[in-house]
Amino acid sequence: GPPVELRQRKKPKSSENKESAKEEKISDIPAPERVPKHVLFQRFAKIFIGCLAAVTSGMMYALYLSAYHERKFWFSNRQELEREITFQGDSAIYYSYYKDMLKAPSFERGVYELTHNNKTVSLKTINAVQQMSLYPELIASVLYQATGSNEIIEPVYFYIGIVFGLQGIYVTALFVTSWLMSGTWLAGMLTVAWFIINRVDTTRIEYSIPLRENWALPYFACQIAALTGYLKSNLNTYGERFCYLLMSASTYTFMMMWEYSHYLLFLQAISLFLLDIFSLKQNDKVYEVYKIYIFSLFLGYLLQFENPALLVSPLLSLVAALMLAKCLQLNVKKGSFVAKIIKVINFYLVCTLTITLNIIMKMFVPHKENGHMLKFLEVKFGLNMNFTMNWLLCQESLQAPSQDFFLRLTQSSLLPFYILVLIICFLSMLQVIFRRINGKSLKETVTLEDGRIGERPEIIYHVIHTILLGSLAMVIEGLKYIWIPYVCMLAAFGVCSPELWMTLFKWLRLRTVHPILLALILSMAGPSIIGLSLWKEFFPRLMTELMELQEFYDPDTVELMTWIKRQAPVAAVFAGSPQLMGAIKLCTGWMVTSLPLYNDDDLLKRNENMVCEEGDKLTYSKYGRFCHEVKINYSPYVNYFTRVYWNRSYFVYKINTVISFQS
Repeated sequence: GPPVELRQRKKPKSSENKESAKEEKISDIPAPERVPKHVLFQRFAKIFIGCLAAVTSGMMYALYLSAYHERKFWFSNRQELEREITFQGDSAIYYSYYKDMLKAPSFERGVYELTHNNKTVSLKTINAVQQMSLYPELIASVLYQATGSNEIIEPVYFYIGIVFGLQGIYVTALFVTSWLMSGTWLAGMLTVAWFIINRVDTTRIEYSIPLRENWALPYFACQIAALTGYLKSNLNTYGERFCYLLMSASTYTFMMMWEYSHYLLFLQAISLFLLDIFSLKQNDKVYEVYKIYIFSLFLGYLLQFENPALLVSPLLSLVAALMLAKCLQLNVKKGSFVAKIIKVINFYLVCTLTITLNIIMKMFVPHKENGHMLKFLEVKFGLNMNFTMNWLLCQESLQAPSQDFFLRLTQSSLLPFYILVLIICFLSMLQVIFRRINGKSLKETVTLEDGRIGERPEIIYHVIHTILLGSLAMVIEGLKYIWIPYVCMLAAFGVCSPELWMTLFKWLRLRTVHPILLALILSMAGPSIIGLSLWKEFFPRLMTELMELQEFYDPDTVELMTWIKRQAPVAAVFAGSPQLMGAIKLCTGWMVTSLPLYNDDDLLKRNENMVCEEGDKLTYSKYGRFCHEVKINYSPYVNYFTRVYWNRSYFVYKINTVISFQS
């Protein structure tokens, strides 16, 4: 028969052979070239100078606020009562609880008295810590006593010093954010300059120091800076971990400091969701941010006395919907027609799930705390009639911005440059989206020659976020204090970014001058020229404000508070305007009937002095205003009230225990 050929069976490769094969593959990869020492030195010098400039800017701004506050109120030469009068409205309430914490025999006892407070509003026991977000006051009181500052500095200086220090951190965070986006610390310097020059529209720290936003927004700025670095494509592992930890800590702290923080985070989550929808990279990082939201919400819920407002917040509903939608996503080839259809379905699914989950949560969770927000929006857009909300809308901060607002931003050159930068970034973003829809892949790394600033995820996030904030600020002027700081940051980034100018030159197709060279020149010369012009026009004004010695003169209020402390009965309860009630609570400690707070329906109803019928139509009372009528001798009110004190500004009336009707 035919010869049989015997062959030896091939043995599978052993683990040693596999390891040797891996080593061979690794050896084939060319080793990265070592960076020359002079390049490393340049990088270190650039980072060192930038960090020094950022920290110095924050410190100088904090010192400027302290000096300006001293000059404006002549604070160091005032008595304690006169100092406390400078805290107006809700600021007086917050500082009064800080004083109560310092007077308490122990921290535990002080917290208990605030959480079971029946010495502020008559016939009402409130959890002041939860209702007024008094965590800043708790932290400040602990630091004041634990650091031994009670032997060095007065409580009021320690309190306002912390707030001014946080404002310095606020400015530093904006500096760093603009630096990260542009690649040059000149953008940070320009951001700080625009922030200080437009401080009338960037902060309310000058006349309302203890406001919750002044405590919270610095942490939000730190979160924005960390998120900007986290979204960058060229970030190494250690930098990514640092940004993630900083973002986690600042997100939770921001949520604890302000009762409205979850609404801002909701807008941020929408921006990240749109970034994910556009498939502009960093999808996994976006979902890591969602996890931070969930962790912060539930931890805040537990530590804020099981605050139901966090459970029914739109942020939780949106993040839960996004997580559910991710679990239902199918693995399909990116860029295909099926993938595009799934993106549209996913967008619709997330929107539907968000609304559904929020309705379900509100059905099972009591949410009286933030019910006034919906009523306010309904009245703002003419969908409902409510006296209390209409009364609130009379405040300037809740109305639409005036023409002076846009004029101020234009005079400082901020608004024109912001519009220019926003248009370029937005059009570049649309260009990238259309390229993505047409199936074209994005580059892993975008170079300066490409001129595609719209491919950078952190830029797209900021464009979407600032458009959302700006849209709201056009309806409610008070939101400008959240939007304008980021207008300063975005405008400064664009002016100092050669990549943005290169994007513009790519569209213009310049041929006479090399576009890269021109972009580099403009990114250096532009901020220098703007900075010099701002210095020449606005620096003398800032120095004049610091040199001018002002004086807060309000003798009528001082006389009223002195009379209350000396002659008012211990069991007396005062009623009046909410702003005045806050000052009485701080300066005298007496109980009041209402407070200048807008998140409690019962307190808002106590402020009503008109009749609202069942048909939701406001009807004006046939009687005149009490404050005017009671001063008239022939008024029927004289049968019920007796005037016990008066001066040029204030009249105090006591309710008669025995009513005598006069003829």
